[in-house]
Amino acid sequence: MKKFLSLALALLMVLTCVSVFASCDTEKKDGEVTLTPVAKEELKLGVILLHDEDSTYDLNFINGINAAKKALGLEDSQVIMKRNIPESNACYDAALDLIDEGCDIIFADSFGHETHMLKAAEEHPEVQFCHATGNQAHVKNLANYHNAFASIYEGRFLAGVAAGMKLNEMIEAGTITAEKAKMGYVGAFTYAEVISGYTSFYLGAKSVCPSVTMDVQFTGSWYDETAEKNTAMSLIEGGCVLISQHADSMGAPSACEEKNVPNVSYNGSTKDHCPNTFIVSSRIDWAPYIKYICEQTIKGEAIATDWCGTISTGSVVLTDVNTTAAAEGTVAKLEEVKAALVAGTTHVFDTANFTVEGKAITSHKVEEKEVIKDGYFNESDIMSAPYFDLKIDGITLLNTNFG
Repeated sequence: MKKFLSLALALLMVLTCVSVFASCDTEKKDGEVTLTPVAKEELKLGVILLHDEDSTYDLNFINGINAAKKALGLEDSQVIMKRNIPESNACYDAALDLIDEGCDIIFADSFGHETHMLKAAEEHPEVQFCHATGNQAHVKNLANYHNAFASIYEGRFLAGVAAGMKLNEMIEAGTITAEKAKMGYVGAFTYAEVISGYTSFYLGAKSVCPSVTMDVQFTGSWYDETAEKNTAMSLIEGGCVLISQHADSMGAPSACEEKNVPNVSYNGSTKDHCPNTFIVSSRIDWAPYIKYICEQTIKGEAIATDWCGTISTGSVVLTDVNTTAAAEGTVAKLEEVKAALVAGTTHVFDTANFTVEGKAITSHKVEEKEVIKDGYFNESDIMSAPYFDLKIDGITLLNTNFG
């Protein structure tokens, strides 16, 4: 009898193990992960959004996700979006809810979501977790956790060129002098992502308007319409004659329209609301990445640990130029510079074009790795997320208590 019970127990354990592995999309074999294809009609994508459609940042993600869904031919029921999920344990809870709803992939869109996404990924190896703007995938080495970004610094540089041309037009018209060509920038936090963004924007402007300077003021929030508008107003009152931003509301653009100050926005056109002052906007088009992670999951193939889209992959784009506000010749100039970026004959962070405390930069290390190579700072080389953190000359930080 004891022998029979022992055999029955062993058989039950084997059946239990078989059941567990059969329910997973991944299984370990000799230290590697074998992925099981997922039928397209059965695929489910879960999305965790920091805000909702009122945020230009989140709306850009929503538009990209919907474009990818259409391109793939997915049904509405196959994409589940969780809106207004803060950078807290609420993200972890949202991920668990999406797992319960049968999602094969979970994507989160904000930097502060990463800790909570990692926790969920460690506990659920059967689900693929993809996170925008994060920087931990390349060190965590989880087979089911991935980071993604794009070379938006190239888009910011192009937008800066448009801004510099507007400054030149104002100088030529006698509206300002060359010494008064000061831009203002509304930043959220003092993270490398923001530093990389405002620096590339400034360098783009400087490439066509050598006398330009820029003031940066931080709000301490990704989305605070009142704070962003007040900050833009303060910058204008401080002598800034053109405003740009790395913040997610209509605060800064609306201030510019009220004060008739040229504006370069981010994450989408504000022309409908700001027809007289909006010049152009750069943004990451997330559709190529969302399409990619879905296709990889359908095929049962690995998703890149760190993925970085470019202008060439259609991941970095500009809106149409508003010719009402932009300087004459802006469209042609942007095409010229874009071609040089794609060809590799122009580099955004060319060390010949900036100094730090009056000195040229010949060496700089990130994670103990040299990032100054071939005469320029190699952004998005070590990982997809931006890590440019130099404080270059010509840019004045009005406050630095947010980071």
